[in-house]
Amino acid sequence: MSGDDTGQPVSKSRRLWKLASMTASVTANYAGSRLKGAFQDASDAARSRAESHQVSGERIAETLGELKGAAMKIGQMASVAGDVLPKELSGALKRLQKEAPPMDFEVISAQIESELGAPPEILFDHFDRTPFAAASIGQVHRARTDDGREVVVKVQYPGVDNSVDSDLFQLKLALKASGIVKMSRKSLNELFEEIKERLNEELDYCNEADNVRLFRDFHAQHDFVHIPEVVGERSAKRVLTLTYVQGDNINELRDLGYTQETLDKVGQNLFEMTLAQLFEFQIIHADPNPANFAFRPNGDIVLYDFGCVKRCKPDIIRSYRDTILAGIEEDYDGVEKGLIELGARRENGPRPENAYYKKWRDLLLLPFLGDEPFDYGGSTVHDELKKMVPGVLKRLDSFKPPVEVVFIDRVVAGHYGNMRTLQSSGHFLDIVLRYLHESKARD
Repeated sequence: MSGDDTGQPVSKSRRLWKLASMTASVTANYAGSRLKGAFQDASDAARSRAESHQVSGERIAETLGELKGAAMKIGQMASVAGDVLPKELSGALKRLQKEAPPMDFEVISAQIESELGAPPEILFDHFDRTPFAAASIGQVHRARTDDGREVVVKVQYPGVDNSVDSDLFQLKLALKASGIVKMSRKSLNELFEEIKERLNEELDYCNEADNVRLFRDFHAQHDFVHIPEVVGERSAKRVLTLTYVQGDNINELRDLGYTQETLDKVGQNLFEMTLAQLFEFQIIHADPNPANFAFRPNGDIVLYDFGCVKRCKPDIIRSYRDTILAGIEEDYDGVEKGLIELGARRENGPRPENAYYKKWRDLLLLPFLGDEPFDYGGSTVHDELKKMVPGVLKRLDSFKPPVEVVFIDRVVAGHYGNMRTLQSSGHFLDIVLRYLHESKARD
């Protein structure tokens, strides 16, 4: 089983007990909130409900963080679904993006021997016992092969893949019982099926190795994108060895002397890379966690971690593209059509007025429609979007969570955050339009 702060694996029975306790706690909290609300006026009841949701969100996030493994990874994935989950939960889950405590080296060594047939000191000329990085489902160690290549070895925690179904079941049960998810049972089930599919892919390091090779081939045309090579003879289903590709951490760029011009170039390259994946390749690197990227003083990008990859359906890409173009052109009938095709609009629900669509259009396209370069470092678009959420909740008869684009939205929202961290600025509408029109021409 995946571990907690002790550095040792957590037993299956203890995982189930902790998850069940979490579910019981949020259920009781929700029941108490409803009972209390029956004796309050509307304003006090709404305040009590928000407080209850906050307590439940904190409890869920705390439990998933303690368990690591599939539970924590599910929480990390769910944290980006801000258009699906309420802020009380998504905000608490965002803390799970931080680096997790590592496992003891003995656990990692045993996993490597189980997968590759020998301990790391036999398989490698040198193997660092201290991890280079630790995450929810595994950790990474620096090493050197017998032929002198510097590599990183990604080792999955024991038992993670065996806990996916039970972790998903308990988390979904807790979300239903907490009262904080305002979506239908069908939509929630579809969301969890999408997360389960991506998670099972991410737990298969042979699949990730194939993804690395796939993206290396695609990005061979982009000289500003650098991707490691797979060391196949030192890789298996739960161990993945890649060549070490150097780059600078996103939080250290200014201290390292990166100029504003370079940061703007990084931002432009980030746009180029993401748009190429989405509209040309139609396969996206779907984990925009800043730890999965590094940068170089010439503006180049180093791309890591290909466990979470989303293969997009061509009809979804077409609808996504056409909806953006309709929004740019203020064609709100086109926006309506696109949202229905994307699964974001209930066809039998009331059609929102054009003025409502325009509010969203003007805010979402704010970085692109001005004459001057947009300053992502000073952007408040995300704060303004939060103010729009209550209006969406009042229109649940018109809208539903667009499950097919959850991971596309994850990438868009994640890279908006990365651009803010980079403090890049630029006028990128021309780049966006180029990819949209080239995509349309290919149809």
